[in-house]
Amino acid sequence: MRKTETAILRCKTMSTLQKILGGKWKLEILYYIAFCDIHRFGALRRQLCEITESSLTKQLRELEADGFLIRHDFREIPPRVEYQLSDLGKSFMDVIDYMKKWGDKNLPKE
Repeated sequence: MRKTETAILRCKTMSTLQKILGGKWKLEILYYIAFCDIHRFGALRRQLCEITESSLTKQLRELEADGFLIRHDFREIPPRVEYQLSDLGKSFMDVIDYMKKWGDKNLPKE
């Protein structure tokens, strides 16, 4: 099968979702903002203890650029920034909730 034939067989929707949500931390970030009421950078960093500051910044910027998050800068000293779900992000929460329930039921417990 030639490369052009393979490209035609790919599902564009799934490919686009993979590009948007393919970051290592993006699903967890969305989960914590939506279901755990964690909205500030520092709180997200503490929750995702293994993530670097630069990686969290990158993931948040990408989620904002892709329309899943809204960033609110309070323009205070010290800096205070909060994140909330956009309408697009809110519309995705049923999917995340289903994934969580599926994982709780089907993935091995540690």
